Amino acid sequence: MTERRQREGVRDVTDPDLRKLRVLRELSERGTVSAAAQALHLTPQAVSQQISALGRELGVPLTEPSGRRLRLTGAARIVLRHAEAVFTQVEHMRAELAAHQSGERGEVAVAGFSTTLSALILPAVARLRETRPLLRTSLAEVDPPESFSLLQRGEADVVISADTTRPPADSGGSGNPGGPGNSGSPGSPGSPEPSGGGERRLGGPGDGGPPGGPSGHRSGNRSDSRPEGRSEGRFDGRFHRVVLCDDPFDIALPAGHRLLDSERLLLADLADETWIFATTGLCHDIGVAACTAAGFTPQASHAIGDWDATLAAVRLGLGVALVPRLAKPVPRPEVTIRPFSERAPSRTVFAAVREGSQTSPEIAAVLDALRTAARAAVAG
Repeated sequence: MTERRQREGVRDVTDPDLRKLRVLRELSERGTVSAAAQALHLTPQAVSQQISALGRELGVPLTEPSGRRLRLTGAARIVLRHAEAVFTQVEHMRAELAAHQSGERGEVAVAGFSTTLSALILPAVARLRETRPLLRTSLAEVDPPESFSLLQRGEADVVISADTTRPPADSGGSGNPGGPGNSGSPGSPGSPEPSGGGERRLGGPGDGGPPGGPSGHRSGNRSDSRPEGRSEGRFDGRFHRVVLCDDPFDIALPAGHRLLDSERLLLADLADETWIFATTGLCHDIGVAACTAAGFTPQASHAIGDWDATLAAVRLGLGVALVPRLAKPVPRPEVTIRPFSERAPSRTVFAAVREGSQTSPEIAAVLDALRTAARAAVAG
């Protein structure tokens, strides 16, 4: 075989090293050698050496100069396309080996933004300690895009993120099960599954995303700063998404507000109010988009990145605020949080794992516990 390949002028190559392929993928994601090195905890020289060695093994140049930077060659793009399939197959292999060997044992690293830690992840861990006592979990409060970087590098096995659901164009309608205004509109961009959970392979922009994408209202309760799981790039089948629940936004009103006792509360009724929004990102964008869909541009006089501080500002009469139901900030006697009579603005909360790993018994158990926690959170 080798002699025939040599006669035909085809260079025999060494099987590529998975670690070098991961370095190439990181360079593709990050755009520069220094950024890839920082993400991989390597020196820039080590990254360059790994890429050069991989090119020699494959017999093709993988980078070429572009001004002061390096860019990937067409050959590198071909390598990356096939490498992703290899990574997925490796995850399938690991899942089958885990099912064959571990039984009830194992360890799963879970990362999520802070609102989901208290509302979903910790209740899921409590359940796992009862149902799978030999399964160990390690937790980390991490915002996307970093959570997706951890997932891609194998430093996290399950990450919790969120995406937007588009506010409905009309002001009528009732919410999904769980109360008035319990969900954004099913089927809208970024929310193809109904509330309560569903699974899909991620495959397009806006489906929640890899490095370069986002975060939420952090609890302490800090503000979720960017759309969790959105990406400056695209999903390409590397991750598998499991929708956990819709997280609708309610309105926080100060004592004595004119709408406290109204039978029907619509977002449009608040057009003349002063608003308190999250500083930036998903929660901010959802609020502005919902107000725009209701027919007005909100007067946003305050930007606060903490849910408890937001309610303190509402209590002082500085404005009204949209608050996601999962955040559950500390109640304040002078503040009333009311659901809308119409379908509320909402975000879709989901778990993401590396494609192929969802069949691992340990990860499947964690996903099941997260679904159970999400159902309880929506019902409660």
